[in-house]
Amino acid sequence: MVANVLFLLLTISCTAQSTVIDIKKFGRNKDITQAFTKAWKEACASTSASKILISSGEYKMNAVNVKGPCKASVEIQVDGTIQAPADPYALKDAYEWIKIEYVDSFTLSGKGTFDGKGAIAWKHNNCRTHQNCKRNSMNFGFNFLNNSIVRGVTSKDSKNFHVNVLGCNNFTFDNFHISAPETSINTDGIHIGRSTNVKVLNSNIATGDDCVSLGDGSREVIIKNVKCGPGHGISVGSLGKYAGEEPVENLLVKNCTMTGTDNGVRIKTWPNTAVVTTVTNMHFEDFTMVNVLHPVIIDQEYCPWNQCSKENPSKIKISKVTFKNIKGTSRSKEGVTLICSRSVPCEGVELSEVSLTYNGAPIVAKCVNVKPKITGKAPKCSA
Repeated sequence: MVANVLFLLLTISCTAQSTVIDIKKFGRNKDITQAFTKAWKEACASTSASKILISSGEYKMNAVNVKGPCKASVEIQVDGTIQAPADPYALKDAYEWIKIEYVDSFTLSGKGTFDGKGAIAWKHNNCRTHQNCKRNSMNFGFNFLNNSIVRGVTSKDSKNFHVNVLGCNNFTFDNFHISAPETSINTDGIHIGRSTNVKVLNSNIATGDDCVSLGDGSREVIIKNVKCGPGHGISVGSLGKYAGEEPVENLLVKNCTMTGTDNGVRIKTWPNTAVVTTVTNMHFEDFTMVNVLHPVIIDQEYCPWNQCSKENPSKIKISKVTFKNIKGTSRSKEGVTLICSRSVPCEGVELSEVSLTYNGAPIVAKCVNVKPKITGKAPKCSA
């Protein structure tokens, strides 16, 4: 009986091994655009688990869009460096350089780098002055994936956001690296939208915009052990700009370090819009802020580059928000800024053990349309 059980376990273990599809099987050209697409087609059609292998070396790749559903799990292991075209127009209308959609049990792994070659695109980015600016390509679009993981790889110098997560469920980033200079415009690290059970763990993110941002419909998100900087911190929003936006619910951000960022933790909503939705159960805990301009901020008058009016207040209701055990240094005296909507004031906001200094002295808190609960050591509000 024991022998039969052992044999069964051994059989299951052996059959679970992935079939390896080496990208070089489809040619040894440095441009692997066609090879990647062919490898995906073979892997996706396999009835057993498959792994696409891109070994060490330098490769070039144009825009690719690969889709499921696949017959079994698919892994892409990248140990080399894959480069996008430097010319922003070479990717034509592809909003994501690498788009992967409609797959269950997908893995992206390895020690490789996806280099978006974004420097030229950043120089021509005029979105700060023109609302109808041309959209550059993101490095990754992960759309409608379930039970999937990205681990080990690096996203470098994306032309736009590094990663967009849309319509996914049970998606994890672990030991994921993002690298771009502070001057890289609009290069959010990981943007999450309309997705559930997303985790960002044990990752280093350096970029020119939000390290992690949550769009509408983000639910059950955990961000832990993330180092951010440079960048604009970890943000919920911006929200309220587009019709039909869904609530954002149940976020835990814990054990993170912000170094030299513009913001630490932030919730931001647009004023003067008709959007009515909610943001609730947001928890930010155990943070170290190192020389951060705005460590803790709720901004319901978010209006960058004066692209909107503040005549009418935001209609997005924010509730049940905790900022707990946040220490370190601020580059501004108002290290806590809570500006809530006069139409729907924030409720259930708590500051607990917020110990930040500015030039060696304790920071102050500015609070508008909110009366936070203060526990432990934390700055008391002034209007």
